Amino acid sequence: MSSYDPPLLLGQPEDALAQGSLEGLPFDALVLVAPSPLSSRGGAFTGPVSAALACALKADAALDRGPRPPAVIAAPGLPGGRLVVVPMGPLGEDTDDVRSVAEAVAAGTSRAVDAGATRPLVWVQAPSGPRFSRAREVAALAALGSQWAPVEAREAGKAPRTASAVGVVGLDEARARSLSAIDHGRALCRDIAGTEPERMAPRRIAELCEIAFRGTGVAVSVEHDVSGYPLIAAVARASMRVERHRPCVVRLSYTPEAPASRTVVLVGKGVTYDTGGADLKTDGHMAGMSRDKGGAGAVAGLVLAAALLKVPVRVVGLLGLVRNNVGDEAFVSDEIIRARSGVRVRIGNTDAEGRLVLSDLLAEAKSIAERAPSPTVLSVATLTGHVYRAYGPYVGAIGNGSAQRAGTLELLDRLGEAWGEPLERSRPRREDYSFVAPRSSAEDVVSSNRLASVNTPRGHQFPFAFLDIASGLRGEKIPFVHLDIGGVVVDPPDWQFGRPTGSPVAMLTAFLGQPAE
Repeated sequence: MSSYDPPLLLGQPEDALAQGSLEGLPFDALVLVAPSPLSSRGGAFTGPVSAALACALKADAALDRGPRPPAVIAAPGLPGGRLVVVPMGPLGEDTDDVRSVAEAVAAGTSRAVDAGATRPLVWVQAPSGPRFSRAREVAALAALGSQWAPVEAREAGKAPRTASAVGVVGLDEARARSLSAIDHGRALCRDIAGTEPERMAPRRIAELCEIAFRGTGVAVSVEHDVSGYPLIAAVARASMRVERHRPCVVRLSYTPEAPASRTVVLVGKGVTYDTGGADLKTDGHMAGMSRDKGGAGAVAGLVLAAALLKVPVRVVGLLGLVRNNVGDEAFVSDEIIRARSGVRVRIGNTDAEGRLVLSDLLAEAKSIAERAPSPTVLSVATLTGHVYRAYGPYVGAIGNGSAQRAGTLELLDRLGEAWGEPLERSRPRREDYSFVAPRSSAEDVVSSNRLASVNTPRGHQFPFAFLDIASGLRGEKIPFVHLDIGGVVVDPPDWQFGRPTGSPVAMLTAFLGQPAE
């Protein structure tokens, strides 16, 4: 595999821009990102920057109104003689957030590279206040992320030219190293989530993990025999005839050097291709289903970032890697399968396979958490179409009573806002548990109804009730949060052609840095 070689992230002290000439800095373009009107911010910039900005506004008054696409201006005295101006708009409304910074910086960095720069310097002027408290960090991640190219492009030698380094004004060296670690995790997430299904079949993802975690201190183990995960084995039944499509469970274990007082166990849905199985996807809805492994990608990326950052938290990631094929061996609706937890599951729709994969992994996560200090269990999955129908481009977060009482959902909400990966919260209701309740003495829980989630009331909430029951977590005191990333795994939200986002690796990395409740 052609590995991803990200740009070097460099911090640049802000006082260095007070020099009479900036041409001596080790950069070849200045990307200026600021709220509109830019003319009102002239006092924030030094001589050559202020002069170049004044020339740009004189030549194009529309730049002062924003938001606008990046404009490249010839600017003697600035790095590389280039100024890339990216107006963001006023950003004065309560609904504005730091994603505007990320979008503007990504566009500006890409435009600078298109113009010939190889070492752009990003200078962000953001509003004050808690919503923009991480604007520089978000800007750095956006600049780095804009340079990622798909595995297929890299291996074919068709990846576009990228920057060799990116500077961000106001970052110190230690913070730049930390953000580079997060970027490495997000890049691994993108590689897993965004790569086509043959190149990233279950066992090839396992091989990628073995390579990616070498030398990080993370123990990687791969279970090729998934008979101990009966629900995963059922999903995989029609894929067993093709060796590369056979399922596996990957365990990623990171243990800090000092004894950890906190444990986070994560499970990720890694359905490398989802045909829908016997409940076959029709009307073109199968296109893009290679991205149904975004949850596994996010978990792998988070563990990598945690290890590179040496967080003081024990982190265990479980990836359920499986292909949901259709065929004469495919599992079908009406089957009753005893899950890893011992719970009897009646299958309602084979296209609701992700919750089956997660339930067996969550049963194992429960076993790990029961023996661990201060545990939290999280599942991450592109689980439903309903979450996008309900929330649009936001992570859907739902947690059990223990997670709500511990303040875990509130913490994730705050961190998501700060790091540009916002979420919408909900809570499980009695109707959700009634929806999956057994209809006979033959089963303990029903996996789903016959309809797609987008056509079902509370279509992304009731699956939490199923996970809670089928995993054996219900009634336990372990905080458990499920993150449905179906609306954010790619941007724009076109599952076949959208660009993988790496979300919510940054928010979850920040979560690992928080003290135990």
